[in-house]
Amino acid sequence: MSNYPILEFDPDPEAILEPGRLNQAMDVPEHCVVCFFADVIQALVESGQARKIASSKSEIGEHPLYELAFNGQRLAFFHPGVGAPLAAGLLEEMIPRGCRKFIACGGCGVLAPEIAVGHLIVPTAAIRDEGTSYHYLPPGLEVQPGLQGVAAIQKILQKYQIEYLLSKTWTTDAIYRETAARADRRRQQGCLVVEMEAAAFFAVAQFRGVEFAQILYGGDAVIPGAWDNREWDKRDSIRERLFWLAAEACLEL
Repeated sequence: MSNYPILEFDPDPEAILEPGRLNQAMDVPEHCVVCFFADVIQALVESGQARKIASSKSEIGEHPLYELAFNGQRLAFFHPGVGAPLAAGLLEEMIPRGCRKFIACGGCGVLAPEIAVGHLIVPTAAIRDEGTSYHYLPPGLEVQPGLQGVAAIQKILQKYQIEYLLSKTWTTDAIYRETAARADRRRQQGCLVVEMEAAAFFAVAQFRGVEFAQILYGGDAVIPGAWDNREWDKRDSIRERLFWLAAEACLEL
């Protein structure tokens, strides 16, 4: 056994707090969008398009699960919070309720200045520079999303002739420790973008046997000596469009 707790993976499938015992199965859609855009979710709720069907709670408040009708089918969606631990925990609670097919949509930092704000990136793997994934899978450099999910996303983006990049992503817990040397190392490993949750999402999905893939849009430029916010979080039309692209891809699964 490793002397470092983060590396002492335990394959025991039964945890002390087992989400399947703490969250009852419900009549919820099996297709679910994991949406990081609180503004988009608020607009859907305020317009009457969505209704709350379940709720989780943490010390920061309520975490609703919503449902809407889209293309003649039922679709669930929720906001996963920020950071791998909370995002993974909320995903864990949605699975025993009945959601089984997930597409996430969110923003990311870009490690390459040529990636414009709003350009879409589909992660093909996530470098595991966070802690949560190590509790779901043995130690390793990276973890992959579901192949069916990635294929569904590409199908929808190609349908609308939307340009996108396939790339690894760097998942890190520490946004204020993204140093120049580490960013350069991640680029050498094939990462064009950086975010905080993908590796955990992919690890939970593999552990629980559900389908999960993600679409990201290029946000701030995480470039040594030239960081630029680029007002990435104010791109309302991009964020709304990305939600509906994720929804359509999810229903392909």
